[in-house]
Amino acid sequence: MFRRRGRYTAILFLAPALIVYGLFVLYPLVRGVLLSFTDNMGGPVSNFVGLDQYESLLQDSTALAALGHTVIYAAVVLVVQTTLGLFAASVLAHRRRVRRPVSSLLLLPALISPVMASFIWSYLYRPDGGINNLLGAVGLQALQRIWLGDTSIALYAIAVVNIWMFVGYSCVIFLAGYAGIPQELLDAARIDGANRWQRFWRVEWPMLAPALTVNVTLSLIGSLGVFDFPLVLTNGGPVDSTNTLALLIYRDLFNNSDFAMGAATAVLLLVLVVVVSTAASVLLRRRERAL
Repeated sequence: MFRRRGRYTAILFLAPALIVYGLFVLYPLVRGVLLSFTDNMGGPVSNFVGLDQYESLLQDSTALAALGHTVIYAAVVLVVQTTLGLFAASVLAHRRRVRRPVSSLLLLPALISPVMASFIWSYLYRPDGGINNLLGAVGLQALQRIWLGDTSIALYAIAVVNIWMFVGYSCVIFLAGYAGIPQELLDAARIDGANRWQRFWRVEWPMLAPALTVNVTLSLIGSLGVFDFPLVLTNGGPVDSTNTLALLIYRDLFNNSDFAMGAATAVLLLVLVVVVSTAASVLLRRRERAL
């Protein structure tokens, strides 16, 4: 009887959270999927069209370009952010005196809203802004660019903002991984004559596998759904060179009132995020078990 009463009590406490989750997550998700199979243009009337929206989406050059930009953006952010976070963590892990203040400084950009960060970097990226002025001051005028107006580098310039904001997160996650490495292993490797690189590659890197899994998964989920940075910095330009799937959804819904196409694009983005992040997580978990 007491076990049954405890079960009912647990259900009672979980009920509010489950109701909120159902109303604000599951219901919109189901409605969005159903909407993607119609021709709804924002009005009360819609007709079932099957997979027509998805066929149109996969034949749309703008949507395919946005998909490519999203994948490239996510790949750049993943590789650079993870590498910088790992490097910073490997340095700070062996310098206890400066570990806490430096890691706190690295986390400071994450406390700024993405919109505010975008406005700050839009000034820095201006032709007469901080970056070009700094390059000119040190005699590197040849490297000055119209950072957000050049179709070949605008997407990477936006990725820099993302990396700047969240590299601190990556660093802190890796530092948490370092905290789980037994000091005895590092001392034994040092006594055996292993140099700094050998200790990292043979001891630290395998022990950081769980932290790497967390970093990669979070980075992929965040960067594949990027919206704020390209919207504020370039609005998808120049010439749609920074258009992403999330930005395409926004335009379909609010600029073109094409609710069905926006829903189909959202479903495509959801599938992309789930498949890529899940595949990466599964592969990295297998690597953890194999080490």
